[in-house]
Amino acid sequence: MNQEERTLILFKPDCVRRNLSGVILQRLLAEGFVLRGIKMMQLDDKILREHYAHILDLVIEGEPLFPKLSAFMQSSPVIAVILQGPGVVTRVRNILGPTNSQKAEKGTIRGDYGTNSMLNVCHASDSPENALVEIDRFFAKDEQY
Repeated sequence: MNQEERTLILFKPDCVRRNLSGVILQRLLAEGFVLRGIKMMQLDDKILREHYAHILDLVIEGEPLFPKLSAFMQSSPVIAVILQGPGVVTRVRNILGPTNSQKAEKGTIRGDYGTNSMLNVCHASDSPENALVEIDRFFAKDEQY
């Protein structure tokens, strides 16, 4: 947990539309993490297919998940953030709470601001290895500090 790491966080369209990005970034920075990159961007099918490759064929309640997820993630710009700090991947995921906001405790970001599994305010990398891949997916090398 003391090893210096980087993680990617995406402030999703529900977060951006509700103007929660600053509040959430402040909560994360208050934990002592260092900001190493930040930008607003409009996502497209290409980057979303790459980012969600692990669920492209997932069907929930008889419907494929990806088309609905892709439409949501393209419904407004997102804010991509790189944070660095000791154990940042696990610590950020704990601060966010479970993916399903309905199961997240109050006091976690998703418990305080999320609605469900899709409208859950933020994406965060799930491992140090995936974080490096995701950071390179959303940030050019000269955008990483």
